Amino acid sequence: MKTTVSSDEPKASFRQRVNGGRGPERRQFADSRSTMDPEVRELADAIDSYKIANNRRYITLAEVLEIIKGLGYHK
Repeated sequence: MKTTVSSDEPKASFRQRVNGGRGPERRQFADSRSTMDPEVRELADAIDSYKIANNRRYITLAEVLEIIKGLGYHK
């Protein structure tokens, strides 16, 4: 499984980028994004980018771990 995480992508919402703006917004962390710490916002953005790039509505914990590792975190 290949991780696609890029902080260089334009900051468009799921609604703008998925289905040409049609349908419900699919961003998982939309309501609390403005109150997040920078590190949490970076993870949320990476998860949203992964979901867009891989056309996934829901992701597994294995995919979350892959995204976290892609950001440079390790045990």
